[in-house]
Amino acid sequence: MNLVVMLTHHDKTVKDALEIFESCKELPVQHWGFKNVGLPVPEMKGLVAAMKAAGKTTHMEVVTYTEEECLEAAKLAVECEFDYLLGTVYYPSVQKILEGHPIKYFPFCGKVWGSPSVLGETIEEIVEDAKRFEELGIDGTDLLAYRFTGDAEALIREFAKTIQFPVLIAGSVSTFKRIDFLKEINPWGFTVGSAFFESSYVPEGGFYDNLKAVAEYLEK
Repeated sequence: MNLVVMLTHHDKTVKDALEIFESCKELPVQHWGFKNVGLPVPEMKGLVAAMKAAGKTTHMEVVTYTEEECLEAAKLAVECEFDYLLGTVYYPSVQKILEGHPIKYFPFCGKVWGSPSVLGETIEEIVEDAKRFEELGIDGTDLLAYRFTGDAEALIREFAKTIQFPVLIAGSVSTFKRIDFLKEINPWGFTVGSAFFESSYVPEGGFYDNLKAVAEYLEK
């Protein structure tokens, strides 16, 4: 199960993302990412380059919903040479832009809206959406399970039973109890961003301490 560290807080990339990454890059975490908002494009490119120079896998997460916004984000992911594009509402036009580029695409499944994001519809409808992505040959899906308006754990269990391609649990994985549940289910991965900045795991510690605690917990 992959931990994807997001250098984001309140749905924006933090201004000192590069400094935080440099201070934490020696920790045993492979996957790093940030949002498409919060930094100027040259700084985004520099941050991606720094991550790749350190041998990391890079992710851009997008929390916008119109086709125009999602297309702009996909073009930015190509320009910055990310390894993964996470989020966006699925549009064939977005998938087409990524064709021919070594970027894996994990769009949101289900009906997503708002900021912070909310996941609606029924479990059955969300699962059917993910099955559609599988049939379309998409690389994986971004599941906002803990933002779901229903039973998050029931949703995750249903995905584990019925969905074969990679599932990334995104948003609000902010307790060791939730990590324990995910370890039991073992999805492809999960993201953590704000919880590190808010010291959700180690209340007396900073970003580094919280990330270190989760990385060590996952290795147990």
